[in-house]
Amino acid sequence: FNVTEEKFVLDTLAGCIEYKSLLDVVVDAFFVRDGRYCLISERNLYIVICYLATFQLEELGLQHFSRIVKSLDIAKMQKFLRFFFNALYLNTWIKDEWSQFYDSLYVKENWIDPLLRWQPKVQQLIEQLTDILSNRTTTVKSSTVTQPKEFNLTVPKPRAIPIPLPIPLLEKRPPVPPSTYKPPKEKKQLEEIKTKNRRKAEVSQQLFLIAVTKYLFIPFTGRMRQYKCIITLSQSASCSYQALLFTYLLVLVSYLCTDNIPIKLNAAAILREGALYQRKMEQELKRIENLLRGAGDPSEFLEWQKQMRGKDLEEQLAEIECRRLQGKLSHEEAVLAHQNVIQENKKKADLMREEKAELMHRYAEKRLQEQKEMRDLVEQVVEGHKNAKQAKIKLQKYKQRIVQEVCEENRELLRQALEEEEEKLRKRYELIQQIRAIESLPSIRHKFVDLTETGGHGLICEMSIVELRERLALLREAQKAAEEEKRDQIIHEKQAKEQLLLDKLDQISLFRAQLGRAAALKQEEKKRKSQSGERPMKDERILNLQKKIVEKTMERKKQAGLL
Repeated sequence: FNVTEEKFVLDTLAGCIEYKSLLDVVVDAFFVRDGRYCLISERNLYIVICYLATFQLEELGLQHFSRIVKSLDIAKMQKFLRFFFNALYLNTWIKDEWSQFYDSLYVKENWIDPLLRWQPKVQQLIEQLTDILSNRTTTVKSSTVTQPKEFNLTVPKPRAIPIPLPIPLLEKRPPVPPSTYKPPKEKKQLEEIKTKNRRKAEVSQQLFLIAVTKYLFIPFTGRMRQYKCIITLSQSASCSYQALLFTYLLVLVSYLCTDNIPIKLNAAAILREGALYQRKMEQELKRIENLLRGAGDPSEFLEWQKQMRGKDLEEQLAEIECRRLQGKLSHEEAVLAHQNVIQENKKKADLMREEKAELMHRYAEKRLQEQKEMRDLVEQVVEGHKNAKQAKIKLQKYKQRIVQEVCEENRELLRQALEEEEEKLRKRYELIQQIRAIESLPSIRHKFVDLTETGGHGLICEMSIVELRERLALLREAQKAAEEEKRDQIIHEKQAKEQLLLDKLDQISLFRAQLGRAAALKQEEKKRKSQSGERPMKDERILNLQKKIVEKTMERKKQAGLL
């Protein structure tokens, strides 16, 4: 290319990119209407021709434009130019579509009017292209048609019927090794280890239960001496009744709490501990008042209650031991049942082998019968191939008739679609004209507002903007005063709560000091107490279960030796 041609190509490319939206309108419509059978790959060719005819026809001139058009496919150019330079299309939908992107007056003066001026000369070019096509068509029709000749092909030989392959015989399977039905040595070692561990666990469990029994049921003595001392002190005049009861309560609570570890308490813990001490004080006061009125001493009942609890504990331990031995017995029975199942499985395996041999014999007979039926079927298929050609010819004619009917239906549907599209374009054009007429009307955009006037809706609660602001200011002041009052109330409540917590802490510290002194007395009394632990007698149920377990174990070992 020289410099001029290169510049022309670059300008054409830039123009096609700049006015792509306008050119797409024309080319898309062409493919829908007249170019239905044109290739999509030739879209860029039509875009370039449309750009040259619209924007460069004045500069190129009709002669250069005709040379470019004739250098391309004449049939395609003749069809596109006839579509594009149609005066009806230019004045109607092409003008309306281009007006959506640019001003309608600018479109009419700069693009539509020049195209209409060039339309007569371009029509002469279209007629020349039509004459060339008609001449080319006559020459093509006068050419001789090649007559095909039938190929001299050899007739294929009929396909031979394959000989069925012999049925392969199954290989003899190796016998099952005897080690499959024998337990491994590792399993026996694991059983021994498990038995030793179970015995150790039983011994440690019995020792632990005996220790717990001795710790929980230590006898509590000396309570009558405390009651007599309290009655003597109550008759003296030096100490008041309330002080005497308070002192005894501190001594009693010391037996319940042995540790006195200082802990930082929060408000909930302080109140909870204070309530606990208050409740215990009230209970002890009530109990002492009952004693002073002549009530009996509950020490004998407590001693009887302790003995009964010891008996209940022994019964519970015996029940636990029975359950453990029952579990062990059920384990031995489960092992015996498993060994019995293994013997039954062996018998079932022998029966299955016999059934399998019989089934294989039946299967061989069935295969022979199927091979015979297959040979008959092959002979029938060979005869059916002879009538296949006639069926193919009939099927081809039927398909051709269906294709013709579908083509006619498609043409009718396409015509209806084009009519509906034209109706939509006409309605859209009318709607655009109405919208433009509405937009051309003047409108008032400014509105003056008086803040002292109401809305005028006729409601009782109407008010102006100024009155609304004043009411909002009053509401804010009232809300602020309420918040100040609430804040003062919270401060007073917080101070009262702190004072209450301080009082509770003083009371709790006094209780803890007395509990610490009482704990030392309790430890000395524990040292003087004698610890007696009687070995519980074994229950008859336990002995019977142990005998049954020994018998089941011997039976299991005997059964394992037989396997």
